[in-house]
Amino acid sequence: MTYRPLKADVGIAGKCALVTGSIGGIGYATVRALAGQGCRVMMNGLGDMAEIEQKRKGLADEFRVKVGFNGADLADVRQIEELVRATERELGPIEILVNNAVTRNFHPIDEIPVDRWNYALAVNLSAPFHLIRLTLPGMKSRQWGRIINIASNLGLTGTVDRGDYVATKHGVVGLTRAVALEGLPHRVTCNAICPGATLTPHAERQLRERMERSGKSREETVKEFLAQRQPSGRFVLPEQVADSIVFLCSEAASEMTGSPISIDGGWYAM
Repeated sequence: MTYRPLKADVGIAGKCALVTGSIGGIGYATVRALAGQGCRVMMNGLGDMAEIEQKRKGLADEFRVKVGFNGADLADVRQIEELVRATERELGPIEILVNNAVTRNFHPIDEIPVDRWNYALAVNLSAPFHLIRLTLPGMKSRQWGRIINIASNLGLTGTVDRGDYVATKHGVVGLTRAVALEGLPHRVTCNAICPGATLTPHAERQLRERMERSGKSREETVKEFLAQRQPSGRFVLPEQVADSIVFLCSEAASEMTGSPISIDGGWYAM
């Protein structure tokens, strides 16, 4: 069955959103969903500039909203600060913040390179902190804001060879809870979405590599890949995560805050 994104108007037209790591995968699906709701959106990420501009312009033309792009490296606090300034200069005060950018490493704890550990801390955990630090005061003053941190099911449990990812995503869940409590008097919500195995470009690369090694079909490879992960046997789609983000921005979700929300085909239920 083909997934059909939500079309309901959730009342956020005209809001300004900043979505990090939004060139592909969950981030791009989120930008698309928010633009479809009439939000002005700032994209962020690293990649081929011609491809990025094509996506940016395509969204702006399709949804008739302002869509910007800023290539800030989120490991650099000064670039994060400029990202916020540029967004507010070009699109207006940031009312919706989606912290999605991530870096991944696959090493046992005692083999993680120190520089990769430090980079993971900077991008996966410190960058969300700094972006919240910089945007929360404005949200408080306007008495409205939505902060959505993309954590992971591995922010709620653990696995081997992913120590930096597991640690930082647990940190994101903790940060979410702290920010949610501070935002309560100001109608600012903060939630963490915890996706399971999601059909992102990263997952597609993993599937291709497995297929090349084994010679098996895509269907067989997907089944084996998800067998020990996702009881549903299906990948989460980026669009499903994006639609959940749109819902969290709505007034229907105004009393949902501080929650780690699993979208993982039953993974965390095991």
